[in-house]
Amino acid sequence: MSEPLQFEGHQPSDPVSLVVRRRIRPGQEAAYETLLAEANALLARLPGHRGTGVIRPVPGEQEYTLLARFDTLTSAAAWELSPERAAWLDRIAPLVDEHVSFEKQPGLDFWFTPPAAATLRQPPRWKMALLTLAALYPVSVSTSWLFGEALKPWLGHYPMPIRAIPQMIVVVLLMTYVVMPAVTRWATPWLRGGR
Repeated sequence: MSEPLQFEGHQPSDPVSLVVRRRIRPGQEAAYETLLAEANALLARLPGHRGTGVIRPVPGEQEYTLLARFDTLTSAAAWELSPERAAWLDRIAPLVDEHVSFEKQPGLDFWFTPPAAATLRQPPRWKMALLTLAALYPVSVSTSWLFGEALKPWLGHYPMPIRAIPQMIVVVLLMTYVVMPAVTRWATPWLRGGR
């Protein structure tokens, strides 16, 4: 059983990645691979699921790592509490050792880990901050112009806190679904480089 999905300073609407490591019993790899494919299919149908990655063991090892990304803590909790997941865990129980590592990575780290990443190691925080700033600046400036000048005839009579709501929605959607996926793909060699 896992801990409830709660992170100090994070909201239920924050993105999260679940990272599960399991040691498979020798000779059970093929059966586990079959059930792993079923889990991936189950996850792909879930609202809020944003990708799955599997890191298979190196020769001589038995540890598999499954990474599942969700757009919100609430979506991840729905998977954790689902009867489909419980039934799947019952089916894999005979295939795995007792050793299980379960991590939850909250926040915007999901921008920096592609779903099929070969490694789960995050880039240095300073690189994530610098790349986010570089990506956010043009988005912020252009949406400020759009909502401050181009749309002023329609939005100008609203107070600034009200005008900021649609602008923030556009910024968050652009950053999450367009800008950061493209920028992190482009900057992958730099992000994976030395610290």
